[in-house]
Amino acid sequence: MRRTRRRGRALAASLTALCVAVVTGCSGADRPPAPGPSAAAVWQPRPGLAWQWQLDGKVDPSADVPVYDIDGFENDAADVDRLHRAGRRVICYVNVGAWESFRPDRNAFPRAVLGEPNGWRGERWLDIRRISVLRPIMERRFDMCRDKGFDAVEPDLVEGYADETGFPLTSRDQLAYNRMIAGIAHERGLAVGLKNDLPQIPQLVDDFDFAVNEQCAEYGECARLTPFVEAGKAVFHVEYSEPTRGFCPESRRLGLSSMLKRPELGVWREAC
Repeated sequence: MRRTRRRGRALAASLTALCVAVVTGCSGADRPPAPGPSAAAVWQPRPGLAWQWQLDGKVDPSADVPVYDIDGFENDAADVDRLHRAGRRVICYVNVGAWESFRPDRNAFPRAVLGEPNGWRGERWLDIRRISVLRPIMERRFDMCRDKGFDAVEPDLVEGYADETGFPLTSRDQLAYNRMIAGIAHERGLAVGLKNDLPQIPQLVDDFDFAVNEQCAEYGECARLTPFVEAGKAVFHVEYSEPTRGFCPESRRLGLSSMLKRPELGVWREAC
């Protein structure tokens, strides 16, 4: 599990059937890319698409939904291909705001860019002002996502300016870094989602292709995601403690792709 909300404070036929189930419908843009030149086009997920978010271990493909968001390091090209052959789009989870002691590229980060622990074992905030240092590392991570066949990236921890990182980060620093991250994804033909960072949605909605949000219902903030829906971009949303009967009516009204998950982000899900 990699949560940022309040961190520190805290086969064409089957796809068509799925699209009917999520009300909004599907177009060719919602299907996995076919081989050839069209495969380089950036995917644009539409509001209302159902999804599965599993960051705990190897992906379990049993959820009958058109979009999967899974850990980019822990899953390989065969896992992504298996989902594609089942008609799914696949998002690559990558942490871009913290160093992780358990990742294979951990030694690529100079000690000077490592900040305070962020509350998760083996993780420390990054000094996102050091773009010249961090950019090539993140490019290699996004290369990994592209080379494994992912359709998109979910970059985590893109609101460090609001936490105690050990660095004097500003909202301007975060905007510059987040736009760099979006650019790296687009250069590789990958869609990219804005993870949380609600205060900067007005400035960033044009740079990102969808949003990923945790607990906006619990904190009464879901309406702040409206700019993405109005732009025809999906908002993939989860709650951890609120019952579905409490947040699903508003989620449907706002056009969010919402579900209840357990905090470990395993296979279990209860969708709206």
